[in-house]
Amino acid sequence: MEFKPRAKRSLAGIIEDQAKKWELTQKKKFDQTIRPVIAISRLPGSGGWFLAQKVAKDLKMDYWDRQIIDEVAKSAKVSKRMLKALDEQDRSMLDDWIESLGERNVWAYEFMEHLTKVISAIGAHGNAVIVGRGASYILPPEACLRVGITAPLEVRVNNVSTFFKVSKEEARQRILTVESERGAFMKKYFNMDVLDPIHYDIV
Repeated sequence: MEFKPRAKRSLAGIIEDQAKKWELTQKKKFDQTIRPVIAISRLPGSGGWFLAQKVAKDLKMDYWDRQIIDEVAKSAKVSKRMLKALDEQDRSMLDDWIESLGERNVWAYEFMEHLTKVISAIGAHGNAVIVGRGASYILPPEACLRVGITAPLEVRVNNVSTFFKVSKEEARQRILTVESERGAFMKKYFNMDVLDPIHYDIV
């Protein structure tokens, strides 16, 4: 069962308050977090989302995963259905599908602009566990604990096979596809290798 974040003030309100703080202190970005932020990157099938939920629950922190796309959709004023196609994937793979929706297009740079805005606001508010979406690269290293979750491929295959009740062959294909898409996303927009441990404080 997915752990849902506690209801809090709207993201728009958080952004507005943070903007006022920046104006008062004549700073363009925060140089230290108000409250702790944990940014978790994970390989597909490693159980990173489960660990993130447990950490958030045990530490009474807000949990941010797919909810981030809801906020990006609000910020960009487009549908969540369309933005989910861009979530941690390379836009070039999905252009034809997006065009078929007949909705306002959001180009990659626009998506990243709104994603950065949302992640930065969550980071400024603090007390959050953020899963994926490049949070480890968007937030400055001094503002969050960057955690990388990994596991051997066979362990991940077994996890996905058991959880989704699919064959190991299908599980392996799912993992390789998602891993490729996430890797392309991070390389394209952050020029980072998700497997490089230098980008994390804990692996």
